[in-house]
Amino acid sequence: MTQQQTGYPKQHQERQPGVRDEMQPKPKAEMADYRSAGWLQGKVAVVTGGDSGIGRATAIGFAKEGADVAVVYYDEHEDAAETKKLIEQEGRRCLSLAGDLGDEAFCREVTEKVMSTFGRIDILVNNAGEQHPQKSLEDIDAEQLERTFRTNIFAMFHLTKAVLPHLKEHDAIINTTSVTAYRGNPMLLDYSSTKGAIVSFTRSLAAALKEKKIRVNAVAPGPVWTPLIPSTFEADHIPKFGSDSIEHRPAHPDEIAPSYIFLASEQAAFMTGQVLHPNGGEPVES
Repeated sequence: MTQQQTGYPKQHQERQPGVRDEMQPKPKAEMADYRSAGWLQGKVAVVTGGDSGIGRATAIGFAKEGADVAVVYYDEHEDAAETKKLIEQEGRRCLSLAGDLGDEAFCREVTEKVMSTFGRIDILVNNAGEQHPQKSLEDIDAEQLERTFRTNIFAMFHLTKAVLPHLKEHDAIINTTSVTAYRGNPMLLDYSSTKGAIVSFTRSLAAALKEKKIRVNAVAPGPVWTPLIPSTFEADHIPKFGSDSIEHRPAHPDEIAPSYIFLASEQAAFMTGQVLHPNGGEPVES
């Protein structure tokens, strides 16, 4: 697939997880065309990685559906400020919290601040993640391996553990896994491994919380145009990113967020331990 066919020019950012303003084209993550149905009226949601990309679109979608939102992010303060502004434009409250979710103490702090601000938590979206492409297994050192697992799966355990005592019947936990958990990726061995772990975590936690009637599901996106992509892949990779999808391009975050909105709502009351696959036609085996 050529650059002209995909419309995504070569580009690279030096630092993860990347920033939206440096991307061409800008990802659509504002849910501008989304029409709400009031599915989450009065709810409180915590969304990690909520400053940009899928997290931003999901947080704004939740706000459009009537929820107040706590946006947790690493250190992309400008992107997070824009997300907060867009949520507040929907007439909802937003709490922004910056820090490293791989630190269990920070996860407890997030939970305490959300409870003191909003008094409740109804929805947890574990979405934050990072990736570090390498050409071979031999190139993945111990530091990278631990870092990827700490951000992508350890943080999910820490934050869910902290939030769980505050969840009630019919509340929802939604985890972001990936198509790579099902089909693999030779350049993302450690990342794909964490995403496989997230699938198992989702199914096991769903079984553990079944009697409490707390639903646990996941979303496994295919290629999505977020700041993580130009900040992790070399510039030459960008023109072909997502070219095998049904639209011959990566998805925009706005096209993925409705999966999270559905799973957070009572419309998905009979779903737990499941994974939705908005992946543009990437073949998977569940």
